[in-house]
Amino acid sequence: MFLLQPPQVRDLEVFTAMPEHFRRRERSEWADANRGGTVTDSFLEGPVFDDAGHLYVTDIPWGRIFRIDPQGDWTLVAEYDGEPNGMKFLDAGTLLITDYKNGLMQLDVASSAITPYLQRRNSERFKGVNDLIFDAEGNLYFTDQGQSGLHDPSGRLYRLRPSGQLDLLLANVPSPNGVALSPDGRVLYLAATRGNCVWRVPLLPDGSVAKVGQFFTSYGPSGPDGLAVDAAGRLWVANPGLGYVWVLNHRAEPETVLRGPAGASLTNLAFGGAGRHGAYITDSTHGQILRVQMDTPGLALARLR
Repeated sequence: MFLLQPPQVRDLEVFTAMPEHFRRRERSEWADANRGGTVTDSFLEGPVFDDAGHLYVTDIPWGRIFRIDPQGDWTLVAEYDGEPNGMKFLDAGTLLITDYKNGLMQLDVASSAITPYLQRRNSERFKGVNDLIFDAEGNLYFTDQGQSGLHDPSGRLYRLRPSGQLDLLLANVPSPNGVALSPDGRVLYLAATRGNCVWRVPLLPDGSVAKVGQFFTSYGPSGPDGLAVDAAGRLWVANPGLGYVWVLNHRAEPETVLRGPAGASLTNLAFGGAGRHGAYITDSTHGQILRVQMDTPGLALARLR
């Protein structure tokens, strides 16, 4: 009988923590809705690296974007009336942000100016956009999560083409969250947080999707969140409820389990450092960035321009 090998278990180290003077220990509208009214001084998400090796992260409840240098020092880049979540670079100097409150927004990192990118579809507001990724052709895939879940599986997955055409690919997801693409760009992985699983979404040549299936099933109080793929095609899954990052092979078997400290809520991850061999993970509970060095590098992220 074939027996699965137990995964390697590794503990994550702390790279840097948000300085105390940036922490806001007061109630927020976001925390009232999403954290049961618990005072939340920060909630980090959306990690992404620029070409100079700086890490950018969002702070959802306070509408802030931070830049962290390779030594772990923090700079506030922008603060505005929004709830920014995922981020990817449009080009070397412009971040595209999935903002739950405002839709898609863009940030000029040099001037700190934030402007709308796509706030509505056919004059209708989104439920609450969450995460995003570009493919090699410049198509943008992004999730519209809102407050969907098993009680209301109406979360959506969109594709925005470089031409401006917006395609609704899925409209039945229980809490669509992180997105990632296979190395060949033919499969999109989609975190269904309240379903506690990751969907596998084949992207067909005619632009449609079909035979969408459940690739990985997790457990615990909060399901998969941010996703990433490494150069070997392995899927990395941040699981906030467990404080884990799963590293899955092509059969969705965990090869490695990365553990955060006690009470950690690991929301998302990005590859950076020399050769993209470092994985940097946002720990929203403690307002810090964790990291680990791996033999296999992460995939380079595509941009629109």
